[in-house]
Amino acid sequence: MGASGEAGYRGDMPNIALELSKQSASLGVKSAYGDPHDVNGITMIPVALTWAGFGGGSDESGNGGGGGGGYAVPVGAYIRKGDDLRFEPNLVSILAVGIPFIWVAGRALSRVIRALKK
Repeated sequence: MGASGEAGYRGDMPNIALELSKQSASLGVKSAYGDPHDVNGITMIPVALTWAGFGGGSDESGNGGGGGGGYAVPVGAYIRKGDDLRFEPNLVSILAVGIPFIWVAGRALSRVIRALKK
């Protein structure tokens, strides 16, 4: 049993896990879709591709730590004008993410194919 009386936990690790869970609760739909903005009768809702990761750990001495990070790429916005609703992509962001992704995926695929030929 650890110092807190619970098996497997030492030091402040339960507190770190609670803090990470509180922060990750705000992720999800609210991080992908922004607040609506009205400009001259046109409503815009920004859309982003988001992802995040968290981790933590401790050693036998009870020293622990944790952290996390996230990333968001604006991919466009929903535009409502009267009864018309359409999605307007952000082509600059899509190309900035898409081109390196396609290059890396193609390089990985070529290495897999080369390995399978041997």
